[in-house]
Amino acid sequence: MTCNRPGRDLLPSRAMRPAVWHLAAWRTIAALALFAAAPLRADAPSKDAVVTTAFVHVNVLPMDAEHVLRDQTVIVENGRITAIGPELRVPPKARVVDGHGTAFLSPGLADMHTHADTRNDLAVYLANGVTTVLNMGEASPGFIARDRRRANAGEIPGPHVYAAFMVDGSPQYGHFVVTTGEEARALVRLARTNGYDFIKVYNNLSPECFEALADEGKRRHMPIVGHGVTAVGLERQLDAGQVLVAHTEEFMYTTFADPDAPPDAAPDAAAIPRAIEFVRRDRAFVTADLNTYATIARQWGRPDVVGQFLHMRQTRYLSPDRRIAWKNEGYARRKGSLDARLTFLKRFTRELADAGIPLVTGTDAPAIPGLVPGFSLHDDLRALEDAGLSRYQALAAATRTSGEFIARSIDDAVPFGTIEPGRRADLVLSAANPLDDLATLREPLGVMANGRWYPKEELDALLENVAAAYEAVSLRP
Repeated sequence: MTCNRPGRDLLPSRAMRPAVWHLAAWRTIAALALFAAAPLRADAPSKDAVVTTAFVHVNVLPMDAEHVLRDQTVIVENGRITAIGPELRVPPKARVVDGHGTAFLSPGLADMHTHADTRNDLAVYLANGVTTVLNMGEASPGFIARDRRRANAGEIPGPHVYAAFMVDGSPQYGHFVVTTGEEARALVRLARTNGYDFIKVYNNLSPECFEALADEGKRRHMPIVGHGVTAVGLERQLDAGQVLVAHTEEFMYTTFADPDAPPDAAPDAAAIPRAIEFVRRDRAFVTADLNTYATIARQWGRPDVVGQFLHMRQTRYLSPDRRIAWKNEGYARRKGSLDARLTFLKRFTRELADAGIPLVTGTDAPAIPGLVPGFSLHDDLRALEDAGLSRYQALAAATRTSGEFIARSIDDAVPFGTIEPGRRADLVLSAANPLDDLATLREPLGVMANGRWYPKEELDALLENVAAAYEAVSLRP
């Protein structure tokens, strides 16, 4: 290329983390260090920045179907794909990215369940080819109001960020709480005023509060996403309009729950068809976060595994406060084994995919030890393929279907997830065909986010700047 919960109480808990002021101090130091090291182009694009880009001699994986368009030209203008064809004229003064007939252009990836909430996290996501994320709750107001806005405007490097406001019915897990229908309706209005896109429901909501959230959400165009609510159940939740189940394992805690079974027992696979039936009936989406559960299962009762996570190379791109939180998480102190449940989830995910249930990818990064933003999305793609999904099914979950989820949920959203005229220009250039090997997406030749092009050398610089910023605080695992 040239350029011219495993168990309800297993979910991440902030109660184990050090004092909030201490974590905020680390983040402030790291942010200042990154600001000092960051290249000007990433933070302050010039007024005459190129607004038209032509990808020439690229093999296009449009993801509208399982096929490749060979030796194409793709024109991007003002953040949108405007034309695709084999013999298009390149506009004057356009930046030209030449794939030499060997590189592949595919849609940018999406992580539809993240708790990443810093500019550094966004940069790491972008360097991994992730151009869309859904923050699933408890990001700081500053991140939502400022960093998110700047990322979505292309003023700082990062993916397009959608955001959900998380709400529960008790303080058990440390989340925002509502206890009456009136409070629930007020929360929806407050979330909308502050720019959130979704309401994320959590385990302990009362039926009254869930119903109020769902009803007010419809009135205010704030769709419901999230967990299975114990007192309601996923079938009733989806019937009431919840558009997304935040984890495949949520079905184990509601639909497949058996109070007489041992805690770590796998559900009866005979119950899978009924779950598929009501998800299809309600046209709901499900987050295929298989690698997330597998990562929890791997560290279950294994402090040594958490130590291994802290010494992974990609942990260089994890903030010091997150590393502290990983050390303090409770999974390594658990007893028993989640292996049987993990095996069930692999089968359940495969059957959901084969039944045509719309799956999206999500990781819960970086809240779960072992899951680094961006890198964990590639691990999820691998886990889905290992579970029996085709490479096309796995990649569709991270591209086309994630785009369909947003398009169906947010009225004025710019479409993305496929390579077609009119779509947001979120693109990944890779050396090989992802349908032959998804791992090629781990090493992008370049990434375009909302029409802004980042060649490989700039992606590498983003990662090194983040690592240098965290190194500057002199905190080691």
